[in-house]
Amino acid sequence: MGDLQVEWVEDPAQAEVRIEPSPDRPLTRWIYAVVAPFPTIEDQISLEELRRAWTSAESEIAFYLTDRVANELATLLGSEAKLQLASGERILDQVWEARNAYAIIPFEKLEPRWKVIRLDNRSPLDRDFDSQSYPLVVSFGLSGDPELMDLLDPLLDWPRSNRDPNKITTVLMTGVSALVRATAWRMDRYGVDYPGQQIGAIMRQADITHISHESAFTEDCPPPDPVQTSLRFCSAPRHLPLFEAVGVDLIELSGNHLADWGTEALLSTLDLYDQQGFETFAGGRDLAEARLPALIEHNGNRIAFLGCNEPGPAYVWAKADRPGALRCDDDGLMKRVTQLADDGYSVIFTFQWRESASTSPLPDQIDAFRRAIEAGAVIVSGSQAHRPQSMEFYAGGLIHYGLGNLFFDQMYKLSLRQEFLDRHTFYDGRYINTELVTAMLEDFAQPRPMTEVERAALLGEIFAASGW
Repeated sequence: MGDLQVEWVEDPAQAEVRIEPSPDRPLTRWIYAVVAPFPTIEDQISLEELRRAWTSAESEIAFYLTDRVANELATLLGSEAKLQLASGERILDQVWEARNAYAIIPFEKLEPRWKVIRLDNRSPLDRDFDSQSYPLVVSFGLSGDPELMDLLDPLLDWPRSNRDPNKITTVLMTGVSALVRATAWRMDRYGVDYPGQQIGAIMRQADITHISHESAFTEDCPPPDPVQTSLRFCSAPRHLPLFEAVGVDLIELSGNHLADWGTEALLSTLDLYDQQGFETFAGGRDLAEARLPALIEHNGNRIAFLGCNEPGPAYVWAKADRPGALRCDDDGLMKRVTQLADDGYSVIFTFQWRESASTSPLPDQIDAFRRAIEAGAVIVSGSQAHRPQSMEFYAGGLIHYGLGNLFFDQMYKLSLRQEFLDRHTFYDGRYINTELVTAMLEDFAQPRPMTEVERAALLGEIFAASGW
């Protein structure tokens, strides 16, 4: 360390300066997260429950942690931990094998197969996270001879924390939307922002909010008919401000109904999106534009969005001289995924696939979604499903085969009213976590956050369908 001669000793009593938790001179604050296997239905515990589990071998909650974390948290929770000790390399696998179990890990150890459990309704994934009021924060720094600390302090190039808010990016992915039929009719009656009044605050919290809107906006669109039987869809430009109201940044163009109203309507829609500053992907004014990814850089995270349409109809597919959605068998599509990953982008790939009538995906859907992961995507998201479908971790990535509807007027069956909004977190260039936000459609137009009972039922069904 420069001209300062430093001798490391094992016995703290022999040290003139010690690097330790809860020091005389704090230099960094380390954030810890309570986590569980991803297919855990419970969302939170209290600090009181955690303290009971820490000190009592009789606790109903099984906690795992490493020796190191136990020592680091001893100043907060006590030195006599009664928890299960685990290997740092295998703690994730051990907790998944135990199933009804939790762990405590440093924030930088988060990865997608962990679910972050809220502690007293606070999570280090929260956008407004306040480390001053969060229970699991340990200060590290120097203790000992003040003069020697003055000499040593400038030589330690430590980060201020293991959680830097300037390195976090959240992406919210959603399912099917089309501002048509009863949804559009209610927007005319109750206001353009009506569909987003219950869910808008959650959508606006994300740094990048995605929507897959299936129909074109055109002034020629007839007044909405809540009982329309035709499946030829269009949307009125007067309804477009909903997207800004709920914080949309990114519009997917893979929808089956994108070209229902013809070429001119689709071209004018793309012009509207450009004027409003929306990023688009999975479609465009011609085939060359449809092939282009949406590339977004935020807080040092480079994220690429690509997508495609598999089922058609044929008139929706982009051609060299025609606007539309990118066809899934487009030449070199998976090679573009690989190239983006090689260039340092975290790739999110979306599919508009054929509809499955159940929570389980179709066999060819599984093959295609997995190929995108094999090509280098970290997340693959199904935009076609009107009902939520299963998910899986595959080759290091997350596949969610279908998220269900977002703004679409299907109310005749419970499964069509249930919705996922997947909030993905990236940190320092790495995909680290996914939170499953759940909503229930009301009044043909307005999703609302699920109750605890509704959420537990949906998560239980989807986790079972996922083989978890």
